[in-house]
Amino acid sequence: MNANTDLLVPHPGDFIREELEARGWSQRDLAFVLGKEESGINAVIGGRRGISPEMAKLLGDAFDVNPELFMNLQRAYDLSRAPNADPGVARRAKFQNRYPVRDMVNRGWIAGTDPESLEMQLALYFRVGDASQIPHLRHSAKKTHYEDSSPAQVAWLFRARQIAETMHPSQPYSEPKLRDALPRLHALMTAPEEVRHVPRILDECGVRFIVIEALPGSKIAGVCFWPNKASPVIALSVQRDQIDSFWFDLRHEIQHVLERHGQTHECIDSELGVTEANVSAEEAIANREAEEFCVPRDELSDFMARVNPYFGEQRISLFAQRLQIHPGIVVGQLQKRLDRWDLLKKLQPKVRQYLILTAVTDGWGTIYPVEL
Repeated sequence: MNANTDLLVPHPGDFIREELEARGWSQRDLAFVLGKEESGINAVIGGRRGISPEMAKLLGDAFDVNPELFMNLQRAYDLSRAPNADPGVARRAKFQNRYPVRDMVNRGWIAGTDPESLEMQLALYFRVGDASQIPHLRHSAKKTHYEDSSPAQVAWLFRARQIAETMHPSQPYSEPKLRDALPRLHALMTAPEEVRHVPRILDECGVRFIVIEALPGSKIAGVCFWPNKASPVIALSVQRDQIDSFWFDLRHEIQHVLERHGQTHECIDSELGVTEANVSAEEAIANREAEEFCVPRDELSDFMARVNPYFGEQRISLFAQRLQIHPGIVVGQLQKRLDRWDLLKKLQPKVRQYLILTAVTDGWGTIYPVEL
């Protein structure tokens, strides 16, 4: 677009010309004073050349004024003639200030950068009538239960909801089946590659299971929700790609399902396993069951009392072997109890590479196909 002619300001050369007239100097006189070629001075005064920082200092000395005067004149002149800003910039900035829109576009969750299209896409993504109803987007918007979660976490949740709607479990949800499946799941805790069986076992219980890469800075571990009263969904980010974190997070979300948490609003979990005094009753229950599932509390306390402070690799491996779990799971619980997150990290293998072989996955280069 063209510059706004109502805001045009004169070129700094006009000010210089007035100063020369007031002093009775010619342009040639000014060139002599500045030690510059007359042609260059004529170009500045004629508006064909701008004032550089060097020239501003020379003119400041010549006219005994602050050089900033000439720089400000030049800035005002340049700004008045710059094209009007794309109105889409302010609108895109509004969205980006609230949600990681650029990351959502890059992940294929929404498309396009044109403001009109972007606003429509966001409204469709969050399933609202217009952009003003998007959670977190405007301070004046109606408050919702999403206010306790960050915008990035809410965006991740809605992606999980979209994907879940495309999935159809092979069996209706059965709480008895899910409880009976816990020993089968526990039997998989011996090796990282065994996590590939988790999606099938959950599907047989009627639980939809999704793995979604977290958005940058979202700090989300997982979520449990019920699109309808008879069909639960568990989604994990596997943000901490370690065998102990995976099994703790999974068991945590399974407990939410067993307790039928998340039926009125989603259980969005950002930091699992934190001190129970700092979490809700629902989260405390899920944390307790997840800890017990990974390493029974009494067993861990007894082990710590016997070997503290000599937590060597061999002792941990023998303890894990007796419990029939991978040593990395023991390490994870010890790290939490001792607040020593560097303890034997080499015993904590990654699992995501095996999990995404069989799980419904969105992220890490894969875009799960859904329509808004």
